Amino acid sequence: MKNYLLTHADDTLIMGQRLAEWCGKGPYLEEDIALTNIALDYLGQANNFYNYAAQLDGTKSEDDLAFLRYEHEYLNSQLVELPNGDYAQTILKVYFFAVYQKLLYTALSHSADENLSAIAQKSLKEVKYHLTHAKTWVTVFAKGTDESHQKLNAALAMLWEYTGGLFDQTEAEENLTGLDLVPSIEDIKKEWHKEIAQDFAELGLSIPDDPFMQKGSRKGIHTEYFGYILCELQYMQRAYPGCAW
Repeated sequence: MKNYLLTHADDTLIMGQRLAEWCGKGPYLEEDIALTNIALDYLGQANNFYNYAAQLDGTKSEDDLAFLRYEHEYLNSQLVELPNGDYAQTILKVYFFAVYQKLLYTALSHSADENLSAIAQKSLKEVKYHLTHAKTWVTVFAKGTDESHQKLNAALAMLWEYTGGLFDQTEAEENLTGLDLVPSIEDIKKEWHKEIAQDFAELGLSIPDDPFMQKGSRKGIHTEYFGYILCELQYMQRAYPGCAW
């Protein structure tokens, strides 16, 4: 169970860290604030997962798990660690991730583990807003100008091969599914593809034909960008061990 919790803690921590890079750089003030709030939601979700993982571990705090692990010990998907790119790329990544989280948290809300169910129910309220926000912007890009449509398609071509990593399994995850603690990730994957296909059909977008997906998510294998994220994320705890606000 601990690795399963770390998977989602790491996803949301790194997604929040990436999205926070837009703070002060959004296209206009209201959108700048919206992205910053979404990033804070991700960090809040990460804290809840780390807190529960720390309880199960018994030797490390949530801060230890968040800030003091080595690169290969993080189990996040490669999708969340990719650079923000332009605004179309950022929004499309948030959209893909929000659809995934909506389906995942809906299923986890019925987990036999009361703590996990409570985390999912609380997070689901936030994720529904994330999805509404991201889908609205994807629609604007898809149905806007030729340039916006072109940038959205460029973002799709760049991101798509990393989406499969969201559905990679952690070690012994099938056992947790058999105990009704977590949903079948294959079922989540099928629902995700179905929802994406429906939205794309309405927006005149095409899912890439190439079936290739990057491998290694959930196994501590990362892109070349991840080490730079950790250097920034972990600096204070590494430079000043045990520091607290």
